[in-house]
Amino acid sequence: MIIEKIVVGMLQVNCYIIGSKDSGKGVIIDPGDEPDRIIDLVGTTGLEIKEIICTHGHFDHIGAAGELKNYLGALVLLHREDILVYKHSYEVAQEWGLDAEPQPEPDLYITEGHLIDLGSTTMRVIHTPGHSPGSICLTGEGFVLTGDTLFAGSIGRTDFPGGDYNRIGKSFRMLMALDNSTKVMPGHGPSSTIGYERQHNPFAAEFLSSY
Repeated sequence: MIIEKIVVGMLQVNCYIIGSKDSGKGVIIDPGDEPDRIIDLVGTTGLEIKEIICTHGHFDHIGAAGELKNYLGALVLLHREDILVYKHSYEVAQEWGLDAEPQPEPDLYITEGHLIDLGSTTMRVIHTPGHSPGSICLTGEGFVLTGDTLFAGSIGRTDFPGGDYNRIGKSFRMLMALDNSTKVMPGHGPSSTIGYERQHNPFAAEFLSSY
C-alpha cells in the first residue's frame, strides 16, 4: 500500500493519496485546496488516480476537486445525502472570505458498503452521518479514514446545517466497533487508534454508555 498525507488550505485539511504499488491504481481523498501541491505529490507516487473521494461536502474538503478532475481525468465520488452541502459549499467559502467557485457535479454517489477497488486491496465505505448528512468513513487494511466524523480526542462539529449530534453519536459507536489496533486517519489533526479513542476520547463515555 501507498499512503501519503498532505495538509492543505486555510483550515489545514488532511488530504490523502492512497493506492496499490502492485496495480498502480490510486485515489485522492478530501482534496480541499492547493491542487498543484496535490498533483506534485501524486507524481512522486507513480499512481494513476481513478477517483477523487469526498468524505463530505464542506468546502475545506472539496475545494480542489474540480481542478484535479480536469487534470487527472478522475471521477468525483460523494454520498448522495451531502449533495446540497456540496453544491452550496462555495457560498460558505465566500462567507469565510475565500475565493471559491462551484465544484463539478459528482460522477458517482457512493453508499454504505461501496467498495473502492485499488487492485490488490480495497477500501469500504461506512456511512457516518452527524457532522453532515452524507459524511462517510473509509476502512482499509488496518486503518480507517474518518473525515470530520472522528478526530484524535474529539468529534466533528454538529452545529453546521445538516449536522446532528445524535447521529454522530451513532456513527461514533459504529467506528468503535472496529479493532482496537485500527489506525484512525482523520480529516484534520494527528492520527490515533480506535483503541486509544475508545479509552481516552472525551465523547466515548457518553456515546458508549448505552451501547
